[in-house]
Amino acid sequence: MIDGTVEEIADMQTHSSSVVAVKAAEALLALTEREYPTVEEYVRTLERNSHALRRANPSHASLQTTQREIVSTVEDAEDDSVATAKERTRDVVESVVTRVESAKERAAERAVEYLSTDRTILTHDYSSTVLEAIERTLDEGASLEVYCTEARPRYLGRKMVRTLADLDGVDAHLIVDGAAGHFLPEVDQVVVGMDCIVEDTLYNRVGTYPLAATASDAGVPVRVVGAEAKMVTGGFAFENEHRQASEVIREPADGFAVENPAYDATPTRLIDAAITDEQVHEY
Repeated sequence: MIDGTVEEIADMQTHSSSVVAVKAAEALLALTEREYPTVEEYVRTLERNSHALRRANPSHASLQTTQREIVSTVEDAEDDSVATAKERTRDVVESVVTRVESAKERAAERAVEYLSTDRTILTHDYSSTVLEAIERTLDEGASLEVYCTEARPRYLGRKMVRTLADLDGVDAHLIVDGAAGHFLPEVDQVVVGMDCIVEDTLYNRVGTYPLAATASDAGVPVRVVGAEAKMVTGGFAFENEHRQASEVIREPADGFAVENPAYDATPTRLIDAAITDEQVHEY
């Protein structure tokens, strides 16, 4: 299970950061079903597998912090039996999963106020938190018109628009990334998820920066929705991921380089607000 989850995260089959954190945490539970001669061996195995999960996507702040929390909780307890260490692992995984999922729900609920007011939105990539905010807005009787970028090169926005198209009350549109500026005059607001905000920089799926800059020039507010835990003030160095060229071009790249970063950095001065489970950060 762990190897499969590592591959899934690395291949960006699972891409919403909250979903990644939950899947990675739950993957560690497979270790509690195995036998170990000593507590030390169990903890070493736990740390080794957690490290593999963290390395699958070093840029996911929530993945990094939740995995470290799980391992450190078990390590620091210094349990005197493998059974006790396993039970502690189950408890901390349950706690982490509950916290991540409840934070997403509260952030989505807080965002409903904005979606209910400005009902034509443009979103980028796939965000389970943005999706939940939209679903909650629809539950209150609103209708929304949503423009979704493809989010190249992985086209994760296509999953978002297909999901939205199945919801009653949504008029969904798929647009190419480069057309965002063309449609922004028709949009009330841009709403995106976030991988993390470190100090005065938002790190999110590549394409967020030019979208936010264009929206700022067009006078369209940009709002980010995510867990407060993704607001990082220190102790975390964002590490971008440069992915394989085959995601961009299938034929051989003869005589030229193919650059394929997974994320970009958006100054928070281009963002109007970050809506989290705990508060709304105005910029």
